[in-house]
Amino acid sequence: MFALDRDLPTADNTDNSEPLATKHASVLPAEVLHWLDPQPGQIIVDATLGAGGHTRLIAEKIGPTGKMISLDCDPFMIETAKKRLTNPNITFVHASFDQLRQVLDELNIPAVDGILADLGICSDQLDDSARGLSFQREGPLDMRLDPTRGMPASALVAQLDERSLADLIFQLGEERFSRRIAKAIVLERKINSIRTTTDLAELVRRCVPRSGKIDPATRTFQAFRIAVNCEMESLDSFLQLAPYCLKPEGRLVIISFHSLEDRKVKAAFKDTSRYLALTRKPVQAGEEEENRNARSRSAKLRAAKKV
Repeated sequence: MFALDRDLPTADNTDNSEPLATKHASVLPAEVLHWLDPQPGQIIVDATLGAGGHTRLIAEKIGPTGKMISLDCDPFMIETAKKRLTNPNITFVHASFDQLRQVLDELNIPAVDGILADLGICSDQLDDSARGLSFQREGPLDMRLDPTRGMPASALVAQLDERSLADLIFQLGEERFSRRIAKAIVLERKINSIRTTTDLAELVRRCVPRSGKIDPATRTFQAFRIAVNCEMESLDSFLQLAPYCLKPEGRLVIISFHSLEDRKVKAAFKDTSRYLALTRKPVQAGEEEENRNARSRSAKLRAAKKV
């Protein structure tokens, strides 16, 4: 299920207050505009709206005769962006990016000129302790990007057997201490419930030796977040459907943040029956942006055209 702009609560834009502040800085903004190449009058999709930074930049380029369709699976991010972005040519949709074909059908749009998908997590989501996405803040072990659907991470931690836990943490987090962590989870939950981010983070830190600046809980939290939100399955579906949403020569730009995502995007763009890859290697942030926005250091942009 998804909700189009007309079905969403109306944001109150009648006052003259400043747009809602956000800590999130969109990565690779100049590179997105270069490879997506939005032109006046085009129809462009931002398949992962987030705080709306990329949507704002693209909407400015396509102008008043263009149409911007911006999706997000998180209803909170939709409402936040609606209050910050008052451009009447932007249509906001509460939907996952793998529902794009259904969204366009509902809007009576056969195909679009370009699609952007930034696969990263918004800083505003990470900073909200109630979402349970960050091991740096105590909160319920939830991790759902769409809190209206699905199973929280605490349920997976409580229900999966030791082998399934180890496989999940290894495959989705690429954590080499996955078996040790899984065993510790099973032993701990016999005594105490693992219900908060702090519960899980401290357990993992006892199992994984610290190496460099990366917190030992990083990979395990990544694994559970990916599993809870079915991120790999959604990405596979999106990569399959995207060509059927694009006009001939339409552009697809995807920004990934870890190797699992990037490998899938790279492999999809090698399918010459669907795509013509525009970027031989992933485009990454320059030193200036990395210094300004630490999140950009792991961002990799790939672009392709529909054939």
